[in-house]
Amino acid sequence: MSRARNHLRAALSLAAASARGVTTQVAAQRGLSAWPVPQEPSMEYQDAVRMLNTLQTNAGYLEQVKRQRGDPQTQLEAMELYLARSGLQVEDLDRLNIIHVTGTKGKGSTCAFTECILRSYGLKTGFFSSPHLVQVRERIRINGQPISPELFTKYFWRLYHRLEETKDGSCVSMPPYFRFLTLMAFHVFLQEKVDLAVVEVGIGGAYDCTNIIRKPVVCGVSSLGIDHTSLLGDTVEKIAWQKGGIFKRGVPAFTVLQPEGPLAVLRDRAQQISCPLYLCPTLEALEEGGPPLALGLEGEHQRSNAALALQLAHCWLQRQDRHGAGELKASRPGLLWQLPLAPVFQPTSHMRLGLRNTEWPGRTQVLRRGPLTWYLDGAHTPSSVQACVRWFRQALQGRERPSQQNFTVTLDQVLLRCLEHQQHWNHLDKEQASPDLWSAPSPEPGGPTSLLLAPHPPHTCSASSLVFSCISHALQWISQGRDPVFQPPTPPKGLLTHPVAHSGASVLHEAAAIHVLVTGSLHLVGGVLKLLEPALSQ
Repeated sequence: MSRARNHLRAALSLAAASARGVTTQVAAQRGLSAWPVPQEPSMEYQDAVRMLNTLQTNAGYLEQVKRQRGDPQTQLEAMELYLARSGLQVEDLDRLNIIHVTGTKGKGSTCAFTECILRSYGLKTGFFSSPHLVQVRERIRINGQPISPELFTKYFWRLYHRLEETKDGSCVSMPPYFRFLTLMAFHVFLQEKVDLAVVEVGIGGAYDCTNIIRKPVVCGVSSLGIDHTSLLGDTVEKIAWQKGGIFKRGVPAFTVLQPEGPLAVLRDRAQQISCPLYLCPTLEALEEGGPPLALGLEGEHQRSNAALALQLAHCWLQRQDRHGAGELKASRPGLLWQLPLAPVFQPTSHMRLGLRNTEWPGRTQVLRRGPLTWYLDGAHTPSSVQACVRWFRQALQGRERPSQQNFTVTLDQVLLRCLEHQQHWNHLDKEQASPDLWSAPSPEPGGPTSLLLAPHPPHTCSASSLVFSCISHALQWISQGRDPVFQPPTPPKGLLTHPVAHSGASVLHEAAAIHVLVTGSLHLVGGVLKLLEPALSQ
């Protein structure tokens, strides 16, 4: 079989939470409205982004904060003080008709589905999410679109100057990066008069700065897993306790099927807070009696997120007494961990349209470019990466026969992590530890094959992975100038003649089709998208 007939698969693994290094694996009108808009000539969008970046915690200070972390409840109270200094009170947030969503996996996709469903009813929507992929404006959306550079600039400087004006000797003038953007989102949504705001939790729930929200309309908890253990705890039960911290007395909450332990924790949390918690029926249950639901996001795991989004949107409509939705009633008493099952209903045409039209860049996203097909997903926990790989393999089987600076890690940490990940890849390659995930069945004639960069003698490291100095260099090596959109001006000297990469480069150059999976981090996916979709940076 000639090389030109082979289909190649590649994966970019997480190298670090930074675009500097990458390992390539082959396989009422309060608040800001009354303030004058600053007219200083230098206060352009890029100036706002640069100033915002100064609020990020640098690597050394971040480690110090972790060692000296105070009472998290005190941190939440500090957020309320920042809100008051910005000109708002927590009661003002009640007017935003908020849908508050947490979880470990899929909370962003759930929010995206929910926002698009409700927008399909003609409602003006706000959506606050994190992290951003290419531009920070992506975190604050109105009607599904990032706010404009002009709007971002206006609200950024209004908030920045307001916080400067209200500082005194007892407080720090500026909140950290994420808190600042959270405050800014609240002001934007209030001033732009959205009908509702979908708010994604940053980390955890109980002590996340978004949890100053006092009266959301409805809350959601997507799939739980292990992540951010230094902040949330080292078991999924401890993490579930943190996530359940967004529950509010009398406010309906929904969750998807979880393992026994964390589901019991969520149930107990809800009972303590007097929050009515419901378990979502599967999407299959909602499809009974009607045509299948088409989803704008690929992957079997997105069906759980879509089922949760339908319940959140349905409940929001009921609570707002819109469109004759009526009162929320459980479909039947729950037998699983004493949780009632949420209503089984027939999705409306608006709901179907919203699910079908949902777009969420960097999550099970596919870009087809000539001989290259890029598969991008920001999965970053073991279980979510497994789901990502299942999606990638299903996609293969179904084929036709700037504002990204991150100051929370040092350059040394980035490079060390690159090498650490390379060792992991080599170990997996040597031991063949997970053939069910990474290895395809025996290649059929004309089927996909794995790319071996170069033969390697016994007792030496495998050549199944390479470390590049940045994402751009990795993409140049993979694409070999064959992506019609990604066309860097000049490849780095010696890049394509790397002694190890040379044989792999010739295979990539001649292959009829190349399938590239990018996963492991939303930061990595964002860095790749910035290069593959230049319009996102404009």
